Amino acid sequence: QVQLVESGGGLVQAGGSLRLSCVASGSIFRINAMGWYCQAPGKQRELVALITSGGGSNYADSVKGRFTISRDNAKNTVYLQMNSLESEDTAVYYCNADITTTARVSLRTWGKGTQVTVSS
Repeated sequence: QVQLVESGGGLVQAGGSLRLSCVASGSIFRINAMGWYCQAPGKQRELVALITSGGGSNYADSVKGRFTISRDNAKNTVYLQMNSLESEDTAVYYCNADITTTARVSLRTWGKGTQVTVSS
């Protein structure tokens, strides 16, 4: 019914930048909160940043001041600008969204993830 597709991951040197994008598509009536999570090898998936439909945001302490989450509601897209990347940021990054479908069903939807690798 709905899907999220991430893009923008890759290999970057420490101190560099990447911009992740995530586009939602399908039978969408409304997209509520959207967020980015990361999962490093051997670790649990954890929240990186979250943005509400009104634009309010919050961040994990580890990325405050370095990462910025934003969204374009007209394009059903959420972005994650990642600056001053560190080797500890290496992980698979997943997009997440709370979506109300055209059938008025609420779904918490995940993308398949995009790999971010930061070399030191």
